[in-house]
Amino acid sequence: MDIVKKIASTLAIAFAGAILAIFLYSKIINPPRVVELQGTTPAQLTSYSSPSSPQAQLPDLTQAAEKSVHAVVHITTKMKAQGYNGSDNPLFDFFFGPRGNNAQPRGYNQEPEYSMGAGSGVIIGPEGYIVTNSHVIEDADNIEVVLNDNRKFTAKVIGRDPNTDIALVKIEAKELPFLTWGNSEALRLGEWVLAVGNPFNLTSTVTAGIVSAKSRSIGIMGGQMPLESFIQTDAAVNPGNSGGALVNASGELVGINAAIASRTGSYTGYSFAVPASIARKVVDDLKQYGEVQRALLGVEMKPIDDDLAKEKNLDKIEGVYVVRTTDEGAARQAGIKAGDVITAVNGNLVNAPQQLQEQIGKYRPGDKVAINVKRNGEVKQFNVVLRNTKGDTSIVKESFSVLGAEFAPITEKDKERLKIDEGIQVINLSNGKLKEAGVKIGFIITDINKSSVSSVEDIKRVLSQSSNKKPVLVEGVYPGGDWTYYVFKMED
Repeated sequence: MDIVKKIASTLAIAFAGAILAIFLYSKIINPPRVVELQGTTPAQLTSYSSPSSPQAQLPDLTQAAEKSVHAVVHITTKMKAQGYNGSDNPLFDFFFGPRGNNAQPRGYNQEPEYSMGAGSGVIIGPEGYIVTNSHVIEDADNIEVVLNDNRKFTAKVIGRDPNTDIALVKIEAKELPFLTWGNSEALRLGEWVLAVGNPFNLTSTVTAGIVSAKSRSIGIMGGQMPLESFIQTDAAVNPGNSGGALVNASGELVGINAAIASRTGSYTGYSFAVPASIARKVVDDLKQYGEVQRALLGVEMKPIDDDLAKEKNLDKIEGVYVVRTTDEGAARQAGIKAGDVITAVNGNLVNAPQQLQEQIGKYRPGDKVAINVKRNGEVKQFNVVLRNTKGDTSIVKESFSVLGAEFAPITEKDKERLKIDEGIQVINLSNGKLKEAGVKIGFIITDINKSSVSSVEDIKRVLSQSSNKKPVLVEGVYPGGDWTYYVFKMED
């Protein structure tokens, strides 16, 4: 009994010491700021109210949050791992490189391997259009959308734009809850915003913060002509939030969350969203044309700082300095010259190259904009007709249309007979790239640029990811069993 009493006494003293240590730690040392959730252990929430900043002065974000969570969806993607399909043809290897040493004959059935991805999206119309990030659905063979009410749909890709990291997908559903576009240009520094998405697969998560900066460029955008003019906030955004909504206190969609600044891979203080002014225009183009109609001003520019102002004898640090104008570009045609300082586009002030890009990015080729320019201390206005990447004012055709073909799905009987898993058959040909390359009616396309295809949407997706300057490889089989491939360029 004495031993038991000693043990009990010792445990009691240790327990009391631990309680005292915790109490002193909480009073003297800063308390922990992070709460970890383990299993079903309840988390103790902490709050702080300052007498000088009563809660009544903070915005009520409850209605905006309630509206947003129903319009933000969870997106999961399934991507086929790039396998090996051998070729003994040196022309093929010249264009696309050797494919390894363990080649199987084309048409050999091998169980594909898949990788999974996840992100968020925002419903922008009752008919099922959803905007997300291009990188969320990149290379996806299957896209599944889960609504806030747990309904699931398979989505098809309408189009994607790596230059802005915006993509548009659609599900077959009606009368869906959706968010309306807000005015991202009207956002003010310090204004409260909400980030809504699915971080770490935690669906319907809402975080709040303020607008920390606007027109931020962080050098992460892909594509041939990257356009970066991010809204920077301190709303917590983590992996899985990509493609989710950034909304204002009125519940309007003002941005699409796209990136975080982090050394750990998780949120460490700042997040970045594509502004609605850019995202909305991209979405409208993808709906109407199948690809983005990029308008160009045709200038090489640089920001104005104190050194440049002194070097060029500028009276004020404002606007964007024109280093040169491109041959036959819109700016030169309108009368803008090297050495000019662009200060506004249609009345909107610009003080950085990304701000100018954001303003021009709202328009299409052929649109006329008023450009304010400072030249030798005098303000001039030029009416500029914007041009496309080809140097004219026409609308660029959707890349898919230049193939000049009509397609139809293949039957299960053909799949079994030809020992293929998927493909799409050419049923009609007109003047276009496929006919020029030598494709005949009846040809079944199984792969384009080493990506498998089984629908028109697949073909659009693959071509949208391809550079117009690089060759396109089309592989497939004729109904008689003859395997072949064709190579062509989208641009001559």
